[in-house]
Amino acid sequence: MGAIITLCILGIVVLYLGLFKAKNALLPVTLLGLVVTLGLLVAEWNNEALPQLHGMVIFDRLALSFSILCVVITGLVILLSKEYFKNISTYLSEYFCLIIFSLTGALLVNAYHNFAMLFIGIEVMSVALYILVGIRKTDLASNEAALKYFLMGAFSTGFLLFGITLLYGASGTFDLTELQAYVQTASEISPLFYGGVLLLLCGLCFKVGAAPFHFWTPDVYDGAPILITSFMSTVVKVASFVGFLRLFSTVLVPLHDFWTPVLLTIIIITLFIGNITALLQSSFKRMMAYSSISHAGYMLFAIIAIGATSVSGMLVYAAAYSLASVIAFGVLILVKRGSGSENFESFNGLAKREPMLAFVLTIAMLSLAGIPLTAGFMGKFMMFNNVMGTYNITLLILAVINAAVGVYYYLHVVVNMYFRKSEDEVVAQHVPISYKVVLIVAAVLTVIIGVYPDSILGFL
Repeated sequence: MGAIITLCILGIVVLYLGLFKAKNALLPVTLLGLVVTLGLLVAEWNNEALPQLHGMVIFDRLALSFSILCVVITGLVILLSKEYFKNISTYLSEYFCLIIFSLTGALLVNAYHNFAMLFIGIEVMSVALYILVGIRKTDLASNEAALKYFLMGAFSTGFLLFGITLLYGASGTFDLTELQAYVQTASEISPLFYGGVLLLLCGLCFKVGAAPFHFWTPDVYDGAPILITSFMSTVVKVASFVGFLRLFSTVLVPLHDFWTPVLLTIIIITLFIGNITALLQSSFKRMMAYSSISHAGYMLFAIIAIGATSVSGMLVYAAAYSLASVIAFGVLILVKRGSGSENFESFNGLAKREPMLAFVLTIAMLSLAGIPLTAGFMGKFMMFNNVMGTYNITLLILAVINAAVGVYYYLHVVVNMYFRKSEDEVVAQHVPISYKVVLIVAAVLTVIIGVYPDSILGFL
C-alpha cells in the first residue's frame, strides 16, 4: 500500500515543481519517486498476502510482480519523455503527473480485491490517458483519438459496471473471496450471475483491445503521441490483463465450461484480425497497433488454459512484449524525427545511418515475432505449452499459423533496415543519452529473459 501512497504524493510534488518552474528537477524527482515505489514493492515481497483497506486491495505475488514490471516500464518511458515532450510543449510537469497517476491506477487494478477498487483503478488509469492522448491540441488526429478513446472507454465501462451489478445482485457482495465462496457453495447459480460474467468479459475485452471489441485500438494508438502509445500498449494493457486474470483465476474457475467457448471464439477472432490487418499496413505505428491486438490474443491463452503456470506465462509474455514495444516506439520517435514519416520506407538504410538503432530494433522485432534466444520466444513457448496442457490442439494450430504471419511482417522492418536503400537523403539523427540508455537496457533485458527465463520466473 505504501507504493500507492508514494505515487499519489509524487504526482502532487511533480505538479508543484511545474508550478514553481523547476523544470530541471522534474526528471530526477520523478525517477527517484519511481525507485522508492519499486523499493516499497520489493520490500513487501516476503510479507504475508492479506487483504488491506477492509478487503479492498491485496498485494500478493501476482500484484507485486506485475506492479514491479509496470513501474520499470514506466521508468523507461519517463526517461524518454523529457526529450520527447519538450518538442511539443513547455509544460512538462502535466505530462509527468498524468503518467504517474495513470500508473497509480494500474497498480490498483493489479491489486484489487473488491470490484469497487477495480472500477476506481480502471477509471484513474483511463482518465489520465484521455488527456494524454489528446494532449496535442492543434493536431486533429490526436483530438480524434482522444474523443474515440473517451467514448469507447465510457462505453466499455458501462458493460463493466452492469456486469458487476449483476454479480452483486446474484451474490450480494463485491469481494472476490466471498464471490468465490458463492460460486463454490451455492446449490444453484443465479442466471443473473451468468449474465454478469458475460458483460464483465465484454468490458474487460474492450480494455485489453481483444476482437471484436478492438475497433478503437488502431485509431487511438495511431493518433496519440508516440510515447503515449508506448505507455498505453504496455503498462495499461498489462494491468488490464492482470485484472482479467485475477477475476477468472480467483472466482470463475468452477464455471470454466460456461465461459470457455465464448473466450475461445474471442481469441481466434483476435489472432486472425490482429495479424491479417497488421500484415496489410504500410505504417509502422499502425502495424504495431494491430499487432498489439494479436498479442492480446496470445496473452488470453493464460486465461483460457487457466492453471498453476498461467501467472508465470503471462508475466514472461508481458515483460517481453513491453520491453520490445518500448524499443520499437523509441526508435520510431527518432526515425520519424529524421524522415518525418512513420511508413516502413522511413526505416530504409537505417542500419547504415544508425547501426545501434537498427540492432536494438532488430532484437525487438525478433522478440515480438517469437524467435529463439529472445524473451518473446519464451513467452510464446509458455503460452503454447499452457494450451497443449489442456489438449486444445485446434487453438494451438491456429496460433502457430498466426505466429508465422507475425514473423513475416516483423521481419519486413528488418529487411528494410539492412537490405534496402533510402530513396531520399536522410541525415543521421543525434541520439540523446537517455534514448541510448533505455534502448540498450531494454534490449539487454530482452536477451537475458530469452536465454535465462529463470531470471524472472525465479521470483514467483
